[in-house]
Amino acid sequence: MTLGLKQAGFRVIAAVEVDQLAVDTYRVNHPEVEVWQQDVRQVSGEDILKALKLREGELDVLAGCPPCQGFSSIRTLNGKKRPRDERNDLIFDFLRLVEELKPKVVLLENVPALAKKERLVRFTRSLRKLGYTFSGTPMILNTADFGVPQRRRRMIFIGSRVGEIKMPEKEVEAVTVRASIGDLPLPGESGDPLHDIKEQRAPHTVKMIKKVPRDGGSRSDLPEEYHLPCHKKSPNGFKDVYGRMSWDNVAPTITSGCNNPSKGRFLHPTQHRAITLREAAIFQSFPKDYYFSLEKGKNGAAIMIGNALPPKFVQKQAVAIKDAIRASRTL
Repeated sequence: MTLGLKQAGFRVIAAVEVDQLAVDTYRVNHPEVEVWQQDVRQVSGEDILKALKLREGELDVLAGCPPCQGFSSIRTLNGKKRPRDERNDLIFDFLRLVEELKPKVVLLENVPALAKKERLVRFTRSLRKLGYTFSGTPMILNTADFGVPQRRRRMIFIGSRVGEIKMPEKEVEAVTVRASIGDLPLPGESGDPLHDIKEQRAPHTVKMIKKVPRDGGSRSDLPEEYHLPCHKKSPNGFKDVYGRMSWDNVAPTITSGCNNPSKGRFLHPTQHRAITLREAAIFQSFPKDYYFSLEKGKNGAAIMIGNALPPKFVQKQAVAIKDAIRASRTL
């Protein structure tokens, strides 16, 4: 979120994040931003205004990505299961900060499922009472339509006290896997820690990966001797696992399991390996030199990369917000 706002021309002045690894990574990439490493439930608008020397209503944008795992279709088994997750209610702490800060624009991002939840209805109702309008949001958008080399559906919600915000047009051409990572050196030869991590796979798994057809092949193409028991039991479930990406298509949704071919279509189009963490970050539209901490190993970095909001996608929405704020100042 921060990178996309900065790419759109905003000056990000503060952030709230509770996770230590995410904070460490954030501070390397955004050293000028003041970070409260706290549970957002313990942060008050009064504290923020005082620390940043702002008055109520002076902040241009309050942007938030309340944790979405509780609303995830995978976690809820596509709606068949309703887990209790206290993180689901953090949207109301975001609302509390809106009420206390009165920003000109509110930008909220989450998984599509939140758009159908009573929580968003309550959130919208409260913002309407504060004088916000919504410019046709919430919207369910595919990041691939906005210059991100990845198929990823996200919900965007924008509340405005500066008038209508004209949302960006879709891109004409998609950015492909080939255009994104086709020029990268072989892993192990780049000098980039995120790209050079060595894979450790069982010999049987290595043989299976080599038999998946190049450029878009799937586990369904494998000889039956390589069909896993769980796949035989549910032949129509999770068809993308152990699948290869296609050179001339966008990447599939990058998840926190992006470095594990058993978690999705995360095999390189032609090389017999999973995509690297650097490749995963590029599919999320991060610059090739963006830092992700490996302090907690590759799985810790994979969680940060997979959970991230693609900055290129944010940038497109943020430019529209910036234009509306500037227009309001000339009235």
